[in-house]
Amino acid sequence: METKKNVKTVLNLTQGRPIKMVLLFAIPVFFGNLFQILYSLVDTKIVGSILGETALSAVGSVSTLYTLLTGFFNGLSLGFGVLTARYYGSGDEKGLKKNIAGAVLLGFSTAAVIVVCVEIFLTPIIGLLHIGEQQRAFSLDYIRILIGGMLITLSYNLCANMLRAIGDSFTPLIFLVIASITNVILDYTLILEFGLGVKGAAIATVLSQLLSVVLCLLRIYKSFPILHISREDFRISKKQVLSLYESGLSMGLMSSLVNFGSLVLQSGINQLGTSIIVAHTAARKTFEIWNLPISVIGSSMATFCGQNYGAGKYDRIRQGIKETLLLGTIWAAVIFVLAHTISPYLIRFIASTQNEEIIYWGKTYLEVDMSFLIICVLIVVLRNSMQGFGDYKTPVLSSFIELIGKLVFTFVFVKIFGYWGIIWTEPVIWFLMVIPLIVMSIKKIKQFS
Repeated sequence: METKKNVKTVLNLTQGRPIKMVLLFAIPVFFGNLFQILYSLVDTKIVGSILGETALSAVGSVSTLYTLLTGFFNGLSLGFGVLTARYYGSGDEKGLKKNIAGAVLLGFSTAAVIVVCVEIFLTPIIGLLHIGEQQRAFSLDYIRILIGGMLITLSYNLCANMLRAIGDSFTPLIFLVIASITNVILDYTLILEFGLGVKGAAIATVLSQLLSVVLCLLRIYKSFPILHISREDFRISKKQVLSLYESGLSMGLMSSLVNFGSLVLQSGINQLGTSIIVAHTAARKTFEIWNLPISVIGSSMATFCGQNYGAGKYDRIRQGIKETLLLGTIWAAVIFVLAHTISPYLIRFIASTQNEEIIYWGKTYLEVDMSFLIICVLIVVLRNSMQGFGDYKTPVLSSFIELIGKLVFTFVFVKIFGYWGIIWTEPVIWFLMVIPLIVMSIKKIKQFS
């Protein structure tokens, strides 16, 4: 296709050594996601250092709700992008354009319904999270603005994942860097200069995302004719709608089950006091950064497997999975060392605190959970690869196991063991949810022979 020849940022993942191509694709995605985390971290740092622990705990109390929604929209658009990758790998340009048009149509209609429903039921949702009276007003101010900007979030995810589907992971990186820098400037301006408090942090996030959307659309318009769609492309069949929703909702649901479990778990954490909330918020920010290479390689494998499945190159899929798992294992070993050495310093820095209780619980969470990160590597790589080659059910089953596990821990073990129940939640659940992924991956890969 024309894009493969004319745009240097595009990678053809059906050629070259698999691990090399996965890394070349993943590195820009990694730095893009890193900047996303960094401007989230900037929000946390500024809110904590300027507005205090009450405002920081309020932001942390609703962060899982925001993650739940953004995770669903990213999963939905990534699922649509997996199908785009298959069309691209098979050389079907007409099918690719129709797939993009369908993704836009279904993505925005689905998002609009969800955003309206969440806005209507936001107050009772906040009540279910057991947010304290001191934090509640801050929490509502913060999350309402972020929810209002969800269509902007979806717009960026659609643009970025369609670009990545055809092998361009570099363009979204550049625009995320610009958005991250903009977010930092807006944070200081809106919080310090205009005195908007947590509202300023939320507005800064939405406006910086809007900038990245505009830049992505301009880039697509000027450089990627293959992604241009016309009115005719929106005439999609019922079969195409079902295919898009099967892939998109599968990945969206997979992410939602994981994040809904985290939301339920957060409701348990919110009952353990301000110090625990702050400690967990800081520890999770650290975990997000350490886990980033794993999650990026996983999402890259969805595109890699999608392109190669479309091209019928099953040997490359097998080789790519093996080499990626080896790389992930090495990274897990590095994180094990970091967790047992520098955790206290990171918690102190991120939370902007000298409170020994916060530092103790934050570093303890990291020391325990990061000791089992190798299991997380297996989960992330296998379930994204399975989405790429068309197994939508097993990843959702695995995520459903995670949801049930978090429900049990929240309503049983957290009440008995307090924060220790939170600390041991993920290692135990990881062991359970990886089992169906291993079994079905082996079965599916054997069918490729």
